[in-house]
Amino acid sequence: MRFQGKRIFVTGAANGIGAATAQLFREEGARVHGVDVADADGVHHCDVTDPASVQAAVDTAAAEMGGIDVLANVAGVNVFSRLEHMTLEVWNRHLAVNLTGPMLVTQAALPHLRASRGNVVTVASISGIQGQPYNSSYCASKGGLRLFMKSLAVELAADGIRVNCVCPGGVDTAMSAHALDNLQGEVDMNLISRMMGVLDSFMPPVKIAEALAFLASDAASSTTGAELVVDNGTLW
Repeated sequence: MRFQGKRIFVTGAANGIGAATAQLFREEGARVHGVDVADADGVHHCDVTDPASVQAAVDTAAAEMGGIDVLANVAGVNVFSRLEHMTLEVWNRHLAVNLTGPMLVTQAALPHLRASRGNVVTVASISGIQGQPYNSSYCASKGGLRLFMKSLAVELAADGIRVNCVCPGGVDTAMSAHALDNLQGEVDMNLISRMMGVLDSFMPPVKIAEALAFLASDAASSTTGAELVVDNGTLW
């Protein structure tokens, strides 16, 4: 019960890693306010790319829970595309959800995190560390997200706010299952194989939730600006 009495705000909570994270926090005693653009039982609506939607969601959560102790930025999108086929819409969507979204949510939650001396945990990706074929827009968004969060860790340290990331490899989610659906042209499987880990190729979402929970817990009270790689040994 590491999070008994804690108040947690989780984005992307309708499915995948976000749903697993919200469930794990609840199982360990937290009050959780989960948000998503998709509908799901017990999940509130929020479009992380829309400042007004974000502010309303954070205000509602803080009012209902009496504050926010932990912000978990989990919402994300991933659509593979060759550069020659990439549309501006695809490029902008990756940046809006994966990079601008966490900025807007963290900014809106900041007054509450200052009051609680809370912390931020964010799902980045090994795609922000490793160049990957057919995935340049996602890699760019997650690479930017990593350094954005590292910068916040330095900036917010004086407020007692810790900021950390988890960088997953392949996770067994609907997003991962459909990431290649619109990829045009022949795929070089030798390049794709380099994205696979030496352990099982895909992890259940709870493995990433467990890493987020560790970083959000008191066990990581001396950790900020860190990125915990959970990738089945892809970046060996």
